[in-house]
Order: sequence, then C-alpha cells, then structure tokens
Amino acid sequence: MKLKREKQESSDDNEGSKGKMTLLLALVTLISAFGSSFQYGYNVSVINSPAPYMQDFYNQTYLDRNGEPMDSSFQTLLWSLTVSMFPLGGFVGSLLVWPLVNNCGRKGALLINNLLSIVAAVLMGTSELAKTFEVIILSRVIMGIYAGLASNVVPMFLGELSPRNLRGAIGVVPQLFITLGILVAQILGLNSILGNDEGWPVLLGLTGIPSLLQLLTLPFFPESPRYLLIQKGNEEQARQALQKLRGWDDVDDEIEEMRQEDQSEREEGHFTVFSLCTFRGLRWQLISIIVMMMGQQLSGINAVFYYANRIFEAAGVDSSSVQYVTVSTGAINVVMTLLAVFIVESLGRRILLLAGFGLCCVSCAVLTLALSLQVTVTWMSYLSIVCVIVYIIGHAIGASPIPFVMITEMFLQSSRPAAFMVGGSVHWLSNFTVGLVFLYMEEGLGPYSFLIFCAICLATMVYIFFIVPETKNKTFMEINKIMAKRNKVEIQDDKDEFKDFHRTVSGGQAEEKEVSSSEL
Repeated sequence: MKLKREKQESSDDNEGSKGKMTLLLALVTLISAFGSSFQYGYNVSVINSPAPYMQDFYNQTYLDRNGEPMDSSFQTLLWSLTVSMFPLGGFVGSLLVWPLVNNCGRKGALLINNLLSIVAAVLMGTSELAKTFEVIILSRVIMGIYAGLASNVVPMFLGELSPRNLRGAIGVVPQLFITLGILVAQILGLNSILGNDEGWPVLLGLTGIPSLLQLLTLPFFPESPRYLLIQKGNEEQARQALQKLRGWDDVDDEIEEMRQEDQSEREEGHFTVFSLCTFRGLRWQLISIIVMMMGQQLSGINAVFYYANRIFEAAGVDSSSVQYVTVSTGAINVVMTLLAVFIVESLGRRILLLAGFGLCCVSCAVLTLALSLQVTVTWMSYLSIVCVIVYIIGHAIGASPIPFVMITEMFLQSSRPAAFMVGGSVHWLSNFTVGLVFLYMEEGLGPYSFLIFCAICLATMVYIFFIVPETKNKTFMEINKIMAKRNKVEIQDDKDEFKDFHRTVSGGQAEEKEVSSSEL
C-alpha cells in the first residue's frame, strides 16, 4: 500500500511538471489562434464602420451599370446579404471539418485553409478597382468558409495539444484572438484611419496577412499527438511530439491515457455525423453542444457587433463619437476574455457558462426597458450603453469561449471531428439567421427584439444548470464516464449498444464483430 501511494505521489509530481506552459506550446497556441481565430473576429466587425462608404460604392456601381439608382428595398437586401454571407460560408466550412481533419490532420487542415483567406483578401482588396460589388459578397462567402473551418479546427487542435490542467485556459485563447480581431477591425475602421471612402478596400484586404504568417510558420510545429497515435497509429511520432510540447522526456502517462482511449474506441471506428446523431451513448453530449451553440449565437451577440453603431446612435450617442464608443466596447471584450483565460481553470467551465448567460439575460431585459423609455427619460440612454457593456462582459467570460472548450472535452477522439462539425454547423446557421433577420426584427419589433434574446439566454442557462457537468481538470475518459451515466449507458458492459453502432457504421453488413468486456 505504501509503495502504491508513493508511486501515485510520484506520478502526480510528474503530471504537475508536465502540465506547465512551455515555450513551444505557447508559440503553437499563439500562431494557430492569430493565424485563424483572429480573422474570424476581424471579418465579423470589419464591414461595420465603413458600411456607409461601401453602400455608396454599391449604389454608384449599380447606377453606372443601369443608369438608374438602386431601389431602397433592394439596397437593404443587398447589404443584408453582404453581412450574412459570411456566416453562411461559415456553415459550409463547418461541413468540411470532419473530412479535412481526419484525412489531413489538424495542422494540415489549418494550412490548407489559409489559401482560402489569401484568395478572399486579394478579391476584396481589388473589388473597387474592378467596379464590382458582387465579388465582395463572393469573398465574404469564401472568408466564411475559412472561418467555419478555423473556428472548429483551432479549438480541436489546441485542446488535443494541451495538458489537462491547462486545457481550459488554452481553449479560451482562440476566443481571445477573435475579440482581438474585432477590436483591431474597429480601430482600423475609424474614419481617420481606413474607415473612409479611400481606405475601405485596404481594410478588407488586410485579412490575408495573418494567414500568410501562419502558412510560413505553422509547418515547423508538431501535429496533434492524439491524432498521430489514435488515428494514424504512429506511437513514436506521437511520443516525440509530446516530448517537444511538454519539454519533458517522460510522457508515458499521457501515452498510456491515449492508449486506453484508443482501446476503448477501437471497435467504434470514426463517427460520421449520422452515426453520431444516432448513437445513444453520446446523446446528451450532442444535445448539450447544440443547445450551447444555439444559445451562444441566438443570444444576440452578433446583433450587437453587426449593428453596434446603430444601437449606440439609438441610445443617444452623437454620431461623431459612436465609433469611439464601439472601440471601447471592443477593448472591454478583449479584457474580459483575457480574464476568462486566467479564471477558467480555477472557477471551472460550468460557473462561467451560467454567469455569462445570466448576465446576458439580465442585460437584454434591462436594455429593452431602457431603449423603450429613452425618449421620455433622458438618463435611460446611458443605462442602455451600460447594458450593452454588461452584455459584452457576460458573453466574453462564458457564452463565447466555453462552448468550444466543452466540445473538445465532452467527446473522445473518434467522435470529436463529427461533434465539431455538428456544433460548428449549428453555430454558423444561428449566426447566419441573426445576421439576416435582425435588421427586419429591429424594424418590426424595435427595442422589444431584445426580449427574444433574453428568453434564449434564460433557456440556455436553465439547460446548463440541470444537464451540463463540470469538466475542469478531468481526463477525456473521466468526462466520458460522467456523461455515460447521464446517457444511461454502461461503458464496461453495454455490448449491445456497440453492436447496434457497428450495424450503423458498417451499413448493415451481415457480419458483426463481437466485442469482449475487456476491450470495452
């Protein structure tokens, strides 16, 4: 017993040493997030500030072609498409996650993805010279495909690279770079910089620079060790990658954990989206990521960022100052997401999710009241600005970053790509919906449109409280066992569940492979 206890203490000490942030792990995290996640945030916000100048370009181009001005309803539709084509492309990109990461690896998928961003940047940067607004809309689709892939592959890649005691903090880093991208786009979009009649094509074209830097540097960093061992079956390469990432030669504990995960999933093969949706053993994991992703996007965050200037102008901010207020909210977003990086491992994922959606819920309710009464009560204008800031804080600490962390943690290697594909598709479809219909919601409902977002935040918070477990500092196998109880599946003994699954993935073939209890 004493020897066993000493061995466990020695193992814990080694785990602590191997769980530190090394220079290589920090560099691959920063390069992956800057080269990919940064552009997601940049392109969410980049067309907000120069919108009037871009719309003038649309009108002038239409007038030059047709000899008559553009109809106002067609102009509204055209601009809504310009905004919403980005998330629609994101949905298409999410559909490519599963085949790309399984065939090209996590790092390979990111490198291939950079080509899309560079092509879109060139097209957008030259759109004014070509006198065509259609190419902007097309480029927004291409950038959306890029962002759809990046927003799913980067959290998966970093989650598989990270030691479990840093997985949450590193998992929030992509969201931090999304907020940095939003802030940089807001700053460069100021009228005095590039948000003007001459500068907006350059503003759109700058998005290709991070991709170029990632394309030149990422090949020198290791691939995901879990991908190398579990999916490629190359233990030696996985061991070498782990040793580089941990700065420590003894990586036997993590290799053994991967072997156990590989053994437990050997009979499952790779999940497709269809098999994931029909597999009883992952039912609540799948429902949870769908609810969290829908809650993340339908809670109104894109309404705030896509139409931030309109919200502040409606709140009484002078039109000459509204850009600077928007930049200040972007800075708050960055600071609060940075705070989430440092507190996620101490407070846990679940508390941040509940606190984040709770703040968003209250903010939407009070914002509705403030916007409704600001005509008769002058100080309500200031309250509405406070509500927007509190909303951004809530989203930054929980609702935005944590769902992607949870997808990485709630699924094992065989089902993780399909899970990201489902979660990413829900994320981008919800994003597309808000971007397309919010302008019409605002025209029809006015300030009461935020009551819809309030109800969605409340429903998501209730679901998380009753269903979603805490995953902090747990291995993937430990989390899988927690969810197995909720799914009412016995991991060790439930042969029938795996037999049913085999019938699904094998296309109903007559031959069925028997699985022993020891293998499960």
